[in-house]
Amino acid sequence: MENTKGKVVLVTGGNRGLGLSIVQSLAEAGYSVVAAARSLTPELTQLMSEDKKVTFETLDLKKIKELHLWSRNFTEKYGSPYALINNAAIAHDGVLGTMHESQIEEVIAVNVTATLILTKYISRSMLRNRLGRIVNISSIIASTGFNGLSVYAASKAALNGFTKSLSRELGKVNITVNAVAPGYMETSMSAGINDTQLDQIRRRSALKRLAKTAEVASTIKYLLSDDAAAITGTVLTVDAGNTA
Repeated sequence: MENTKGKVVLVTGGNRGLGLSIVQSLAEAGYSVVAAARSLTPELTQLMSEDKKVTFETLDLKKIKELHLWSRNFTEKYGSPYALINNAAIAHDGVLGTMHESQIEEVIAVNVTATLILTKYISRSMLRNRLGRIVNISSIIASTGFNGLSVYAASKAALNGFTKSLSRELGKVNITVNAVAPGYMETSMSAGINDTQLDQIRRRSALKRLAKTAEVASTIKYLLSDDAAAITGTVLTVDAGNTA
């Protein structure tokens, strides 16, 4: 059985939705998981009370200039993490032509710029151990598109390109970099999609349903395992066959 005890995993946006499922799945597998987000939620608080391997750190990706110090404080407290899961993201839906510039800038700042900068500093500590896993949470929308989510789609497509190039940079020091592209799930991120649209998505999917957050979390758990040591620079789609 694989030894995960003592391996620290940092999960951004780990307080709700998919992020919370990732935290729970990895903690159950034996990892020491740090859920980083702007605030605690009742769900995460409950999980922390049930599993002492789960801890919380406040992280606001909108405060980009603070990420260097935040990363340094993190590694001083927890040591070099085994894995970084870049899950935190925001979305503003709306037609590009009528979207406010500040909304465009915010999506790109959080989903792309902050993610790249956090990865820059967290991966430095992985370099010393010549071991690590980085998983970026993308979306099938990066490749399929979706009406009213052009900026969000652009931010996720950027992560796909980042994943492939960074895997080339870090592969020589035994750090893998992959992305997972979930399909539509019943989370807060899909709250803007009405029931009729969700039913259409279910019917269009090969499995006639939406993907579950637990299924996406299991994919990430696999990418952190020894069995996935030769997988890097790829984007794994978990969408119940929506893009099949």
